[in-house]
Amino acid sequence: MTHEMLRFGVFLAPFHALEENPAALFDRDLDLISEVEALGFDEAWFGEHHSGGFETIAAPELMIAAAAERTRHIRLGAGVKSLPYHNPFVVADTMVQLDHMTRGRALFGVGPGALPSDAHQFGIEPRDTRRMMDESLDVIMRLMDGERITARTDWFNLREARLQLGNYTKPHMEMAVTSIRSPAGAVAAGKYGIGMLSLGGVSGDALEAYARNWGICEESAAQHAKTVSRENFRVAIFMHLSDSREDALADISHGFEKWLGYSQDVLAFGPVPRGTENPVDFMIETRRAVIGTPDDAIQAIEDALAGTGGFGVVLLMAHDWADGAAAAHSRELFARDVIPHFRDHSAGRRDSYNFASDHHEQFLDAAKKGVSDADDRYKADKEAAK
Repeated sequence: MTHEMLRFGVFLAPFHALEENPAALFDRDLDLISEVEALGFDEAWFGEHHSGGFETIAAPELMIAAAAERTRHIRLGAGVKSLPYHNPFVVADTMVQLDHMTRGRALFGVGPGALPSDAHQFGIEPRDTRRMMDESLDVIMRLMDGERITARTDWFNLREARLQLGNYTKPHMEMAVTSIRSPAGAVAAGKYGIGMLSLGGVSGDALEAYARNWGICEESAAQHAKTVSRENFRVAIFMHLSDSREDALADISHGFEKWLGYSQDVLAFGPVPRGTENPVDFMIETRRAVIGTPDDAIQAIEDALAGTGGFGVVLLMAHDWADGAAAAHSRELFARDVIPHFRDHSAGRRDSYNFASDHHEQFLDAAKKGVSDADDRYKADKEAAK
């Protein structure tokens, strides 16, 4: 695939400090979707979390429905529905309804659940979540194919269940499975011929894991007579940009430490190990984040494309490291300088400029001749009228 096919989006886990007003945060998240649509982003994804305090969205489908009312073009994803926490029939029924309500703009991401504290509250052992995800996904895919299903496991029971709505998007809405460290997501993505969503940044070890997991995805697809495409392979990156690296570093002093505390105290596999002497330098040097200029972002994405063999979508992780104005400036810089680098929408403009510049003297002579001829005609007409 070519760089011109690369798409861009945002991923809202989200990460919001504990002292902020939750009601205002939901509005702010929805405002962000309208903003990035206007900037030309293609997608926005909403997470699902139920504990820990920072990641405040419990129902991504509600955010999709609200965002769809405020926007026209951007695609809106559940990133992701944690399948072990829900009856698979209800999940499938809800997402197919969203497929209709958004006229095909909804995206359906699935995963086992990221926070052990969520699983604990549901009375689920973390070791069981990937098995439960696979059991649920199997049923969901069959339901979306129009089957009537009877199925019983140790955690759900369906009796002659069939969705009453058919899919708006054919054969079904676009789907993706999270794949971070374990191969479970890659196996599932290949098994069902759907996309893969990776949330581990662009460090060297992350790129190796992505490349390995995509290979597993392709192997799994071949074993199950399915096809997968790198166009539906998404990579999420922590990023903050400014006009200089010094400005970017100054910007993130607003909220980086609060996020760092959450990532080390609550997340199961936070990107910064406890005891790291300089967490910001560590994030930059290991490329667990891009904190710098648009040129730094371009280089990181180029390296990630090369290191993974290619993917279809870059997602910017939404965070509150910088204040609202600096964060908006970061997104504007990304839209102004980074996206055009990969899409090259201005190639025709540059060619047109160069052609006009190269023939400037010729065109100028012709323009002067046009003015001179018009002046001569005017004088001749005036003389003839005497």
